[in-house]
Amino acid sequence: MTLHLQNARLIDPESLTETEGSLTVENGQITALNGPGLKGAQVIDCGGKCLAPGIVDIGVKVGEPGERHKESFRSAALAAAAGGVTTIITRPDTNPAIDTPEALEFVNRRAAEASPVRIRQMAALTKGRQGREMTEIGFLLDAGAVSFTDCDHVVSDTKVLSRAMTYAKSLGALIIGHPQDPGLSAGSAATSGKFASLRGLPGVSPMAERMGLDRDLSLIEMTGARYHFDQITVARALPPLERAKKNGLDVTAGTSIHHLTLNEFDVGDYRTFFKVKPPLRSEDDRLAIVEAVASGLIDIISSMHTPQDEESKRLPYEEAASGAVALETFLPAALRLYHAGQLTLPQLFRAMALNPAKRLGLPQGRLSVGAPADLVLFDPDAPFVLDRFTLRSKSKNTPFDGARMEGKVLATFVGGKQVFGTGA
Repeated sequence: MTLHLQNARLIDPESLTETEGSLTVENGQITALNGPGLKGAQVIDCGGKCLAPGIVDIGVKVGEPGERHKESFRSAALAAAAGGVTTIITRPDTNPAIDTPEALEFVNRRAAEASPVRIRQMAALTKGRQGREMTEIGFLLDAGAVSFTDCDHVVSDTKVLSRAMTYAKSLGALIIGHPQDPGLSAGSAATSGKFASLRGLPGVSPMAERMGLDRDLSLIEMTGARYHFDQITVARALPPLERAKKNGLDVTAGTSIHHLTLNEFDVGDYRTFFKVKPPLRSEDDRLAIVEAVASGLIDIISSMHTPQDEESKRLPYEEAASGAVALETFLPAALRLYHAGQLTLPQLFRAMALNPAKRLGLPQGRLSVGAPADLVLFDPDAPFVLDRFTLRSKSKNTPFDGARMEGKVLATFVGGKQVFGTGA
């Protein structure tokens, strides 16, 4: 199908520009920008709304295998399409973990059968994510793994981790790590400080993140591995990250949309939908991380979509499971930063689409001729009140329930095919 999308605000994360124009799609690819259109093309009038590359979301939890009642590939994909996410990069923290080529092939097949959006898989770095023996990284690469991670199970044995990093380096594989000292952070439910003390919640010092980061940076320097930190959430972690980049280490860093838009006080009176990992930070930390995204020091914003059922969340705060669903709320939450004047739309899509695609070696995330026509059309100013029961995810654990938000997805395209919006 040939499409011509006209009268659009084109959000280009490569040139960091926002311009009025049009875009032409043929055979699933962008073939022209601001061209005259083609005879016989389906013309879509964007009405002056924003047209941007589809979001590439690193670190999405899907419950297959083992927890399909929390989220399936089908429900996650429908939520993603409604949220403007055109490529999902799933985590291997399933039950069992995705730590063999056979398990990876199973989830690849399930995703291909169920999903209208693109789904790529990460694989576990160590068997069972237990930190004792590395997985068959070469075979998993051949089976389609885009990166390797044990998620929030930090590998505490530095010899095991250094061997895995050395082997990954030899294959050009990307490792994604969770910067956290596992001893200090064990059993914590909040960031240590006055608020946690007043609420009687076990806290973890922000230094636990800095210590985990410092250790991993030393191993990266030793092995030369390609490495991405999944969530940088405290100001104290920024100086060593900046030094590592200046010293030429192959390092990138991400943060979650919740740590960019919420702070520790949002927990209020033990509201478990706000319990995430790592815990929400101080307002000073939040502002420092926003500034790091604006400057490009932090490369990637992700949803860290983590579905939990009602039974996991309706518990005392310390006992409740961590995590929040975010595929559908990712873009409107990010637009809070745009409306606050902290980030421009091109800066947001640089971190949500271009940089994650570049880090994983994917062709998506661009508004350029020859790029896949994975696109999101949205109105950044459309107001609404979020009702969690309207979300397409099976689980409804969003911290934004009842929140006033701005920004609605009008249409989502994957490979030039409309997968969400009127007429999809």
